[in-house]
Amino acid sequence: MTSVAEKLQRKSPRSSSSKQVRLKLVYVDFWSVVKLTFLVMLCLGIVLVVAAFLIWVVLNSTHVFDKIDDLMRDVLSDNSFSVTDTFGAGQVVLFALVVAILNTVVGTALGAIGALLYNLSVRFTGGLLVGFTNN
Repeated sequence: MTSVAEKLQRKSPRSSSSKQVRLKLVYVDFWSVVKLTFLVMLCLGIVLVVAAFLIWVVLNSTHVFDKIDDLMRDVLSDNSFSVTDTFGAGQVVLFALVVAILNTVVGTALGAIGALLYNLSVRFTGGLLVGFTNN
């Protein structure tokens, strides 16, 4: 009697048949692109606000602002100048939030315009040829 391992050893390896499929991308759904770009830009906006706050906290805790205050007092001969009063955590977060909202609106609009332009250009070019394979 032969064991299962010996039977498996004698088997010839099958050649894997990989199929290739070539498809044309001839339409991009407008609302899907708008939703996707909105969500991506919203995530990037959240990252921007958090990163701006964290950078401010790191600079404040390492006393970089104090050194800038000393430098500005020496240069301007003004003892009332303070970086942390001018650029406090609230102002930095508020500015980052405004920039994030503008980026979200502009990025969503650009995504929508890109989808419209792609759908219009498909009429002239025939679409984007994409190849897929089965491994």
